[in-house]
Amino acid sequence: MTPYKYISIVFILSLLAFDVGYLCGTISWWWLLLIIAAYLTIMFLGVVNIRWNFFLTSISRSTDTKSIALTFDDGPAAHTAEILDILKLHKVPAAFFTIGKHADANPDIVKRWDAEGHIIGNHSYGHGFNFDWQSSRKMLADLEKANKLIHSIIGKTPNLVRPPYGITNPNLAKAIKQTGMHSIGWSVRSFDTKITDPQKLLNKILNNLQGGDVILLHDSMAITAQILTELIVQAQKKGFTFARIDTLLHVDAYKP
Repeated sequence: MTPYKYISIVFILSLLAFDVGYLCGTISWWWLLLIIAAYLTIMFLGVVNIRWNFFLTSISRSTDTKSIALTFDDGPAAHTAEILDILKLHKVPAAFFTIGKHADANPDIVKRWDAEGHIIGNHSYGHGFNFDWQSSRKMLADLEKANKLIHSIIGKTPNLVRPPYGITNPNLAKAIKQTGMHSIGWSVRSFDTKITDPQKLLNKILNNLQGGDVILLHDSMAITAQILTELIVQAQKKGFTFARIDTLLHVDAYKP
């Protein structure tokens, strides 16, 4: 049973208990507000924290004590080629969770990802702001559209999906289950889309780095390309090795 189902059952039982207590005159009406507020707060936190595995299981880290994995979202984008050059120079593999419409516009980059040994994952086709408000049927269609597009370019169908914005809900859980894909989260969120100081970004990633970590980055950000070489060098000095995410998490990157 997922935490979502468990909490929902507790919520229903709490409402029934409130009804009994209120009718018996042992508790006041404001307990109802407290129960509802607590439930909505937990739901919100479950939606925005992919590592909670609240609605579905997302694999976010490994028990490996020495290896870590780099993952990049949203490409192909402005700095993807530069990032690929750095990864190639240092012989570091990565996973790129591509937005389908961006892959469609930049098939050569997608082919390069594959040719240079990187993993290509599904990050939805449209990545629209309203993705999380859609029905499970529309979410499924979007994810399958991205997979078909990627297959048309490299002849492989992704088996790994990263939910847009890292947001999860019951509809997305149902859609991903229907695809048979693995949902992939992260254990280190760099916030490279918000941090503007390169050293601050580098320190945020390195200071608490542990074996088995999955690092979330974005190949759309100039600051990410700017700190990537130092990130690789410093992580290796700390004794970490870089592994492909499929190897680190023991999952198949592509469908048979």
